Amino acid sequence: MTVELLIYIFVMALTTYLIRMLPFTLFRKRINSPFLKSFFHYIPYAVLGGMTIPWIFYSTGSLAGAAAGTVCALILSYFNRSLIVVALSSCAAAYAAQLIFTLI
Repeated sequence: MTVELLIYIFVMALTTYLIRMLPFTLFRKRINSPFLKSFFHYIPYAVLGGMTIPWIFYSTGSLAGAAAGTVCALILSYFNRSLIVVALSSCAAAYAAQLIFTLI
């Protein structure tokens, strides 16, 4: 390993640690504000959606395949299907849409 790689690993470890440690040091009292409670409740979902949704449409190389997989996933998750069913079905739908649209 090079020194540069070790520096990168150290900086990322420090960054990860600070992100996890700062809330414990900054918020020592119980949060009573309804706005802050709802804000902290929904932040993980918003960040996950913001990171995931754009890459769904770039992952397949085909907008039609990505749209088919997304629609399939949304419909199945609306009907409370398990995560594995949603993931496998949306992958199959994206693959089938790509096959269909490449044959046209």
